[in-house]
Amino acid sequence: MKVFDAHCHLQDPRVWHMAPKLIESALQSGVVKFAVNGTHEKDWHLVKQMSDDYPSTIPNFGLHPWFVADRTPNWFQTLRQFFEATPCAAVGEIGLDKGSHGRNIDFNDQVEVFQKQLELAKELNRPASIHCVRAFGDLLQILNEAGPFPAGVILHSYLGSAEMVPQFVQVGAYFSFSGFLMSMKEQKAKKMLKAVPSERILLETDAPDALPKNPAFVIDDDAHSSVSRADEGGTESTSLMESLNHPANIHVVLNYVASLLDMPPEDLAELSCKNAVHLFSYEGTKLDKI
Repeated sequence: MKVFDAHCHLQDPRVWHMAPKLIESALQSGVVKFAVNGTHEKDWHLVKQMSDDYPSTIPNFGLHPWFVADRTPNWFQTLRQFFEATPCAAVGEIGLDKGSHGRNIDFNDQVEVFQKQLELAKELNRPASIHCVRAFGDLLQILNEAGPFPAGVILHSYLGSAEMVPQFVQVGAYFSFSGFLMSMKEQKAKKMLKAVPSERILLETDAPDALPKNPAFVIDDDAHSSVSRADEGGTESTSLMESLNHPANIHVVLNYVASLLDMPPEDLAELSCKNAVHLFSYEGTKLDKI
């Protein structure tokens, strides 16, 4: 089965040194593409380097709401320069956050930065990967005012209500699901999933975060680059790195979402991959080769 990881962070400093090994093992498991999302000015160059080194990665550049207070006066000009130098790039990760972390960051600042990046996504005709925590009402209002978005917006790790799904669809939203979905009550998750049009479903890992329950893979840092199976019956390490998510765990997400949708995993893999290929098939991505 071919699977497309629609949102991850393989440039994250916790796993950057082992990224080649992670990508190799994920590719062997059937993951054909990785949409790697930058989060702040200091990691955009790593995302670009990864896209230069690995054809399987799709670069995304964006300023995450957690880091808006740390932006430099020239952040937006710098962001534009990365897009000019990387024609295959999408926009992300951007968004709004009123959660435990986001509430410490001025929300007006978050909105200002988010709106500028949405405008850039529309100008470039690129999809934008959106983070949203406890701010879905604000998000919908902003998207309605700025949209529609013909190139699409990705509501990454979506945990919103089923009732809001049709309103987000109207502005061009896709809904991407990660291991975080397992934190939602099963019946609520099932209702929400069934509200999403099939052509709008994406799968992601958000690696190295969003470790799913009962992961198939864990990251073992004993040798700074090793990857071990979690389901072979051996004694698992209790190191800090064990809590980090591996991009090959997208198969765990795939099986869980498929079970809630009463759909064979093979069908969901094909569907979600087709949706992601369509979304990311703009000039420079060469996704016609998948």
